[in-house]
Amino acid sequence: MTEDIKLQLLEWADTYHCTDFIKNDPVQFPHRYIRKQDIEISGLLTAIMSFGNRKQILKKADELHVQMGDSPYQYVLSHQWEKDFPVTEKSSFYRMLTYSDFNEYFRRLNKAYSSFDSLEDALLMHSGSPMEKLCAFLEVSAKSPQKKLNMFLRWMIRKDSEVDLGIWTSYSRRDLIIPLDTHVCRVAYALQLTETETFSLKNARRITDALAEVFPDDPCLGDFALFGYGVNNK
Repeated sequence: MTEDIKLQLLEWADTYHCTDFIKNDPVQFPHRYIRKQDIEISGLLTAIMSFGNRKQILKKADELHVQMGDSPYQYVLSHQWEKDFPVTEKSSFYRMLTYSDFNEYFRRLNKAYSSFDSLEDALLMHSGSPMEKLCAFLEVSAKSPQKKLNMFLRWMIRKDSEVDLGIWTSYSRRDLIIPLDTHVCRVAYALQLTETETFSLKNARRITDALAEVFPDDPCLGDFALFGYGVNNK
């Protein structure tokens, strides 16, 4: 990586890693809360919904949060979700995510909070990296780039951030993988941080490793550089 590219990434990170980023991003939803459990639940479900048109993401995420009320944690414990999101209802809540899918997410969260004080603690029961632990909890593949889950982990783990919440203490920022989306992939390829625009875990790791040359203790700070520049310069 050339010095010019390193300086460019530092400049973009400084530009886009700011509180103004929050107002147009799904991360605004977990920022509504103070209690750790509320932040975890809001963050996970919002991240899972974070694909497609950004305005639609924000609209449907807001609808979900209205449904959950003042405390997502109390909503999960109350079992009200069993009525609001019936396990038999296969119609769409947001794009390909059905009411039944959300019933399953709420069921997993209810089980976790029935045994542990936090989702962070629940994940410690699984082995591997933060991403592998979360994938095991949700029973999804840890061999795909899992953009949405890595974004959630960034929100929970990155401390001293103007954007991310950094409420988890059991994991290191160095263990995060960049959330690989169209903008990140395109800009990373243009800067020759990677040789391909393939959406794969291997490519996400390759880009993360390249960013670690610039941000050694916090490679996902580079997410703001790549995504911020990419979304603002389509």
